[in-house]
Amino acid sequence: MSNAKDIFLKEATTAAADGPQRIFINKALGGYYANRDIQKARFRDWERARDAASLAKWEAVNDLANTLEAFVAKFESNGGKVHWARNAAEAREIILQLIAAANAKAVVKSKCMTTEEIHLNDALEKAGYSVVESDLGEFIQQLRGEAPYHFVFPCMHVKREEISALFTKHLGTAATNSPEELTMIARRHLRQLYVDADVGITGANFLVAETGQISITENEGNARLTAALPRIHIALSGIEKVVKKLDDLSVLLPMLATAGAGQPMTCYNTLYSGPRKPGECDGPEEFHLVLLDNARTQLLADPEQRDALHCIRCGACLNVCPIFKNIGGLAYGTTYQGPIGSVITPHLRGLKQWNHLSGASSLCGACTDACPVRIDLHHHLLHNRRNANQTSPTWFDRLFHRGFNFVISRPRLFAFGGRVFRFTLPVLKKIPLPYLSAWLKTRDLPPAPAQSFRQQWKDSSHG
Repeated sequence: MSNAKDIFLKEATTAAADGPQRIFINKALGGYYANRDIQKARFRDWERARDAASLAKWEAVNDLANTLEAFVAKFESNGGKVHWARNAAEAREIILQLIAAANAKAVVKSKCMTTEEIHLNDALEKAGYSVVESDLGEFIQQLRGEAPYHFVFPCMHVKREEISALFTKHLGTAATNSPEELTMIARRHLRQLYVDADVGITGANFLVAETGQISITENEGNARLTAALPRIHIALSGIEKVVKKLDDLSVLLPMLATAGAGQPMTCYNTLYSGPRKPGECDGPEEFHLVLLDNARTQLLADPEQRDALHCIRCGACLNVCPIFKNIGGLAYGTTYQGPIGSVITPHLRGLKQWNHLSGASSLCGACTDACPVRIDLHHHLLHNRRNANQTSPTWFDRLFHRGFNFVISRPRLFAFGGRVFRFTLPVLKKIPLPYLSAWLKTRDLPPAPAQSFRQQWKDSSHG
């Protein structure tokens, strides 16, 4: 087994056995389901809205080269500067060079999963820069020394008394279980950091080719402060975030809010056009955008799974996935968790090391039903399983599938095997056989039927 797989199995086993934590997460998601359904009902036709959102992303992704060129031309005409990064290392180096050129000392950062993807915080800290997450959930996770638990709700697994203890330890504040007081503690701590920071780093929810603007959606206003107050604004975005028209946001923004958080609209939706212009009272002096590939063009070249690039990072698939709800986001050991993470991580980080994530699925299809841009998630999980078996099968996989193919293509042998299995099942349950014994640790097999379906059909009047 790969090291990533070993860690995943260990973490998933521990998390799945934590009953109180699972109850806590499912209770939190219960409120989300109720609000989401209320907001979905307010759409004239939710399914037609999904079609429109899917089409907007399809048009951009399937014409990505031209759409990106159009965006870059507009963005730079607005005064921004675009930097292209082929991989995570290049993206980190570009950002470090920009910070060094600005002679910066402090960096403030709003929530951005793409920065988590390239491990930017670690690189900044190793280079000697102080970097603070300004999103409340991300700030809590930074103090805990953990990666985000969820795209939208980074610290949804942390109870308020744990947050209070964390703030007491790191910020020296009095204990409290009031959410309002905890929020104000973080707010008071962060406010001065916006003023002190030389560089503000954000992500981008969408890149609008028609206008050359980046769109950022948030609930706290911290991204606005991160972008507006420091001298330098650096945004990092995957190349797939581009859309063709400003009108596309009229469907994508409400879909993102409803599917992701059960809101009619996110509290703050801001379009950034460029650096401060003469006569303007605020905004950064410089505006840089780092466009990251990091294997996205490889996924683009796969017509079967290309639609995974349509993802708007709403987290809806995580919220409905029975696996994610039981093992949590940290168990995945990668930036993008849940069904969408299990689909794209093998493309971004290597199928051989990360194909086990595609097996962490019940294939119930809930993720596909929830996706606001209609990504065929559960079928893509099957595609990854197939590709993994074709490219790097284990000796057991090869032996098992050859044996299964031999037996299933011979009806009499298959029927005989069924009789043997029914007869020996009580014994097999007690023998520590590989795979079967591990599967039975958390499951019960019903007693084998006295007769096979084949025999029952033969004995019936239809025989």
